Amino acid sequence: MTLPKSVLEEIEKKTKGLNKNQVKKVIERAASAYEVAQVEPGEAVGTIAAQSIGEPGTQMTMLTFHFAGIAEMGIAQGFPRLIELTSAVKKPKNPAMWVYLKDGKKEQKVREFAERIQEKKVKQVAEIQEDFKERKLTIKVTHPAINVKELAGRIEKKFKIKPTDVKGKTITFKSKEYTLQKLRKFALKVEKMQASGIQGIVKAGVIKEGDEYVIQTSGTNLKEVMNLEEVDASRTVSNNIHEVYDVLGIEAARNMLLSEIISVLENNGLDIDKRHLMLLCDMMCYTGKVLPIGRKGVSGQKSSVFARAAFEETVSHLLTAAIEGAEDKLKGVSENIIVGKPVPIGTGSVKLSMSRK
Repeated sequence: MTLPKSVLEEIEKKTKGLNKNQVKKVIERAASAYEVAQVEPGEAVGTIAAQSIGEPGTQMTMLTFHFAGIAEMGIAQGFPRLIELTSAVKKPKNPAMWVYLKDGKKEQKVREFAERIQEKKVKQVAEIQEDFKERKLTIKVTHPAINVKELAGRIEKKFKIKPTDVKGKTITFKSKEYTLQKLRKFALKVEKMQASGIQGIVKAGVIKEGDEYVIQTSGTNLKEVMNLEEVDASRTVSNNIHEVYDVLGIEAARNMLLSEIISVLENNGLDIDKRHLMLLCDMMCYTGKVLPIGRKGVSGQKSSVFARAAFEETVSHLLTAAIEGAEDKLKGVSENIIVGKPVPIGTGSVKLSMSRK
């Protein structure tokens, strides 16, 4: 029995300091365990994976847990989060990021960086005063970290309106053309405009992880954050699977999906063999895109007409197949059960023929 290279490397790490006979015994036991753990040819791995995930999944809670050390940043866990992941929701209810810096050991610097990336609206950093008599809008910046000239430039670029005066901490817009309605609308739009930080990062808090400090965010913008020089892009992650797919590709999305599902299950005290979860993630990502489990994803894209019909929208699938003259090659489990044939798993996957001589 030949063990995979990765297993042998792991044994080598764990058996440092042992003599040759002891190492030999460890390898023999590992080889025996590995052989037992292998899947038999024809095994119904999909059915076993579904049962292995579904049964303990019914014990999951509907609770919302919190980030360690940051009470106001709630993140969905338990059953709601598992549904989000398997449904491949494009906009998760509680998007979050874990941002690691290249130099994350100085708490003050990490906190300053967290403050810098947190998105701030104009209404959070300035007082806006409307003077209807003078047809004037005055923006008084109250936040010390905001560059007034830079903010004035942003407003001008976004609304194509040049400020009449930028002095000290005050930006003024004045025009005889402003009607009361126009001035009010302009003020409301300016209030909601981004003044600083990275769009999408609603909150950014700092926690200690080992001997370094990590930034945990509510809201995500993986691409913009990873482009910052101070950020360690190799460790920074987002819990938004589609965002990971868009920025890093399908392999990274598949790994993040697996990691998130394992995390949800472990937080609920559930121990499920990772191979079942890997099979689930592979099925969701094998086309090169992240597909949901359901009629609009994995189940709805099966090649078999009967398999699709057995899941949902039975009449619609059968009618469409009849109109198109579709052919079902009966290679799966569901379709063979429907037509009364042996399913191609276990002994049913073996075909025997007898020749007469």
